[in-house]
Amino acid sequence: MTAQFTAEVDQNEYLPEGGRVVDAIVTVTAQGGDLRDTSAPLSAAQAILVDTSGSMAMPGTKIAEAKKATAVAIDTLRDGVAFAVVAGTAGAHMIYPGETRMVPANPQTRAEAKAAVARLRADGGTAIGRWLDLANYLFAGQQAEVKHAILLTDGQNQHETPTDFQRVLDACEGKFICDSRGVGTDWVATELRKVASTLLGTADGLEDPSELPAAFRAMTEEAMGKSVADVSLRVWTPAGSKIRFVKQVYPQVEDLTGRRAEVSARIGDYPTGAWGAESRDYHISVEVEPDAVGEEVLAARFSLVSSGSVLTEKLVLARWTDDTALSTKINPQVAHYTGQAELAAVIQEGLKARDAGDVETATAKLGRAVQLANESGHEGTAKLLARVVEVEDAATGTVRLKKQVAGVDAELTNVRSTKTVRVKKKQPEEG
Repeated sequence: MTAQFTAEVDQNEYLPEGGRVVDAIVTVTAQGGDLRDTSAPLSAAQAILVDTSGSMAMPGTKIAEAKKATAVAIDTLRDGVAFAVVAGTAGAHMIYPGETRMVPANPQTRAEAKAAVARLRADGGTAIGRWLDLANYLFAGQQAEVKHAILLTDGQNQHETPTDFQRVLDACEGKFICDSRGVGTDWVATELRKVASTLLGTADGLEDPSELPAAFRAMTEEAMGKSVADVSLRVWTPAGSKIRFVKQVYPQVEDLTGRRAEVSARIGDYPTGAWGAESRDYHISVEVEPDAVGEEVLAARFSLVSSGSVLTEKLVLARWTDDTALSTKINPQVAHYTGQAELAAVIQEGLKARDAGDVETATAKLGRAVQLANESGHEGTAKLLARVVEVEDAATGTVRLKKQVAGVDAELTNVRSTKTVRVKKKQPEEG
């Protein structure tokens, strides 16, 4: 059974006289189509890109757990799913199969692949773009509806230029999904986030190599559970209006504005990748032409589409009023996600300033981040921020930079900066 889509809109549709900006949060939920439902799964292909640079042997638990994790991912693949395993160093090397191609998963190929993975040794440098380039070549030979890669690294992308890395990412965009993970203490959050953002995947860091097998299983299960491929968010706006931005705001912040594909002058498609059983929130902001007090207009029509079919559709309205109590009411969903987007930005800006030695800017930005995390109930981010700053007062964002911070703590805070939480439920007042 394919996923069934529903959508709900949260907004304050009332604008003051002359008001132009309409903001709405659209929650899209897809039910059904998970891994347990194998009646009509989408065809899939998976590449596993494992860092085998020399640093993966320091300590040896990294390469050992990476082998276990790769074997777990192979075992999680459905029969018939095309797959390949690539070893990443300063180049990219086929581990299984031996030729530059993908093979269908079955008991024999799984056993052969796991035997090949068991022989992996750590030696060499790191050039992530070359690993992705090989994955792109492998996927090009597949007709699969869902093409998914797992990329694991423990180091910085030292053996290719940023220009070459970006060129490969541009070539891979729209061709496959990639989840990127860092392990150890020397990976770079901005590189992992760039891969995930461009290739519509997720990015994260693992504090202990022992977490790798569970992480690889979860990523593979999620890919195997996709039931609708190539889904786009389609936004129609009336003549004279302008899209200010379109962002995914849950489960992570991802600005889709620049990825608009024109369907017509008033209709644009924004890529969202493949869907299984899941829920996502989007923030749509539109500037409209003002109308008379009492008038109501359609500010935007939001729909999800796949292969020309509309999966769900909702309307975003605008109504002008001279009642200030109505027009000044702040929608809690819009306010919350505006804060979550700011939270992601100030964390990244604060850590960048910290790395540059700008203590004043870093303190101000990270203090604001602590304040926003506290207001929204984002406990995970609050705990990560406490690793890089001394929190004196979370409510006011009063903090001091810690003098000694483990490098991985800053990278974990950075890589998880785009993860969001939904609106914190208020506790009922006593009385």
